[in-house]
Amino acid sequence: MNSKKLLSETQRTFPATTVRCQQPSRILVVDVTSPSWTNTCSVLSEALENTLCLACSLTGPCRVPLLSLYVVESQQECLLPFTQVRENFARIQACLLELRSLPREGSFPQGGSGVVQAVQDGLQQFKQYSRHTAAGGSTNSSVEITILTSQSSKEMVKQLENKLKDVDLMSLRRMQVIEVLKRELLEPEDVEQCVPAEEPSSADIAILGMDIDVQTVEDNVISLEMLFKTWLHDYGIEREHLHLLLPSGAFSHAITPKTALMCLKCDLQERLLDPALLSGMVDGTVRAADLNSPCQMAAWPATVLYKLQVVKALKYEGVCESVVYGLPFIIKPTSCWQLDWDELEINQHSFHALCHSLLKRNWMLLAKREPQNTNPNWNIMVHSYYIIAPSDSATLLVKAVAIRELLLPSTFPALLSEHPERVHGQIESALNSLEVEVAYNPLHLKSNLYQYLKSALYKPLHRQQPRDQQPERHQPKQHQSRAKATVAPLLMAPSPVQAFRPAAARRESCERALLPREYDKFLQ
Repeated sequence: MNSKKLLSETQRTFPATTVRCQQPSRILVVDVTSPSWTNTCSVLSEALENTLCLACSLTGPCRVPLLSLYVVESQQECLLPFTQVRENFARIQACLLELRSLPREGSFPQGGSGVVQAVQDGLQQFKQYSRHTAAGGSTNSSVEITILTSQSSKEMVKQLENKLKDVDLMSLRRMQVIEVLKRELLEPEDVEQCVPAEEPSSADIAILGMDIDVQTVEDNVISLEMLFKTWLHDYGIEREHLHLLLPSGAFSHAITPKTALMCLKCDLQERLLDPALLSGMVDGTVRAADLNSPCQMAAWPATVLYKLQVVKALKYEGVCESVVYGLPFIIKPTSCWQLDWDELEINQHSFHALCHSLLKRNWMLLAKREPQNTNPNWNIMVHSYYIIAPSDSATLLVKAVAIRELLLPSTFPALLSEHPERVHGQIESALNSLEVEVAYNPLHLKSNLYQYLKSALYKPLHRQQPRDQQPERHQPKQHQSRAKATVAPLLMAPSPVQAFRPAAARRESCERALLPREYDKFLQ
């Protein structure tokens, strides 16, 4: 947020209404006029496919409800009209295959207003889609646009500013301009920005009553994959996710009672995707975390307001890793737009001061979770406890910690002070042969999860029945109609032959996709 004006614009655009899906729809605009499009095409397609196979496999509320993809050559072209991501991975794969088949570098002139035209066409398409699906209320009424280009981001923003002045942007939540560069073309200070991170560093340019997020990303699979994975975060900012309750302190005892608590309003963010949410990997014995369980806490979707009351401070070195369990979550100062601007600012400063003081003291916090409600069968409240640890960034890490009832007995034998020299030499030799890294980097480890999920999601768009399995002509009519009803959903999806029609035919099909009858297929 850059000013109070921007906050008021956000409030005007997104009223405080309850919607079933907080996640915005996505429009991806890819500028293929780059001189290095050959390399960018392959890494972009792989990164996008990896992210979307996760989005299709995660159970629970859909994290990427709708996706539309445009490419900008000499003019814009819609390769993928708005499509529900879940259960449409085969169609997405066909679109990415078509993206990979586009002519290589040097085939299209740079410049022009194709990107702006793609943005305008995408907004118009989303408006028509939203109008048609308004009765169902199954999707959010906002959209985010991501523009990938190798042109200067500043020049791109100027074009958007000049051409979108008279365009209705009420449904547009955010616009990103991502400048994709080769590593050797990056300035030294930009290289750090391209290091994959949870939140890529960016600069916001305020125009058109909204923020345009400008970023610089290196053209490799990991950097682009981390960019697309931000789509999987929770975008519901209707309210804060967590209240962190601290004792008011001696400074305020003169005017407040000792029982008064200071409340820091925070948001929760996932650090990792829960493997139990991947539908292709869950067996009958594993279930996703129960949001109502007193021993579980979930950051997505943010349907529950958690309250953690700090009860003690702990020395950092005094916490044994064996008693900490569960998925970690990131705590950040809230960005809920319903709070007053001054309250947001004070809350953020208080949060930063807490992080700084914990680091200085080398402390962790022990917090007790206040239960949301009591069991209907008996009036007993079950408390769970969490460890809150600081970091060098303006965030806190929270993990569940063991309690008495869950702890199992164990004995730890003392470490022997003497051992045979021959054994010691073998162990030392084995350790000396290991490669040593200063820090653990999860980006260096691959488990073939993407390949597993893609194979599990793979479904041909169109499959003809073998001749010996086709219904015979003398079958009763009712059996023929039942067979047609079975094959009908397959015929609705575009076949691989249809997916590679000439550009003019594809554009004509995209225009037809805007008609209400065509959108009925999306709702089925």
